[in-house]
Amino acid sequence: MTALTVALLTLREAARRKVVRALLVLTLVLLALSAWGFSKLIGLDTELGTMTSGEARLVASLLLNLVMFGMSLIAALGTAFLAGPTVAGEVESGQALAMLARPVRRSSVLFGKWLGLVTFGCAYVLVAGFAQVLVVRITVGYWPPSPATGLALLAGETVVLLTLALLLSSVISTMASGIVAVGLFGATWVAGVVGGIGGALGNEGVERVGTVSRMILPTDGLWRGAMNAFQDPSALLQMGQGEQGFPFLADAPLTPAYLAWAAVWVAMIWGLTALSFGRRDV
Repeated sequence: MTALTVALLTLREAARRKVVRALLVLTLVLLALSAWGFSKLIGLDTELGTMTSGEARLVASLLLNLVMFGMSLIAALGTAFLAGPTVAGEVESGQALAMLARPVRRSSVLFGKWLGLVTFGCAYVLVAGFAQVLVVRITVGYWPPSPATGLALLAGETVVLLTLALLLSSVISTMASGIVAVGLFGATWVAGVVGGIGGALGNEGVERVGTVSRMILPTDGLWRGAMNAFQDPSALLQMGQGEQGFPFLADAPLTPAYLAWAAVWVAMIWGLTALSFGRRDV
């Protein structure tokens, strides 16, 4: 009961923050720009007459992955800076002391805050992502093969980053936790691109960089699974050899073992957060 109460209070508090307004504005701008861009894609196809239907699907598929990456970046920024004040901000302001002085366990309070932020972050990704899929459907007629799977993996990526940001906020300041979380998110994505290029060139050492980074922080792995769910099934054949180095194309869906690892990773990081928060002076 304590966790649910804290989760509702966290949702209410998150909705009042200015970062939510920034998220809304950025999302609307991204949707508008993508709608304009996809409509121009149809215009090029009509005027030049050089794109076949298969090529148009391929371009729409790749552009959808590009736009979805922008969506995931916005979600990363928003969730990281929402999670930061959850522990560090309330400890610094003294709000945590007022709540923890009551006969409640710190782990219950922390779980409630985590649950509220996860609910908010996943809801944002699912609604904004589905709106983007509809924009692509309306403008160019492309519908990804597994949109539900792709959106679920994007939501999972948000959960991973939010859990990491919560851990960081329990040990460092509010601003620093958000910056470090987003920085690690970007570094992992770059490492994944580098690993993809290494795989395309047959360099196992460089390819291992991406593999290791996806194990340390599963955001890029989940993102690649989402890309595979959004992209046209024939994209790999049309791109030919060397596609593995392309940053907005995934060569295979995620395995159940990797999804299980992502879940275990979240549980371990949450456990570390509870341990850190439990030992922190408030």
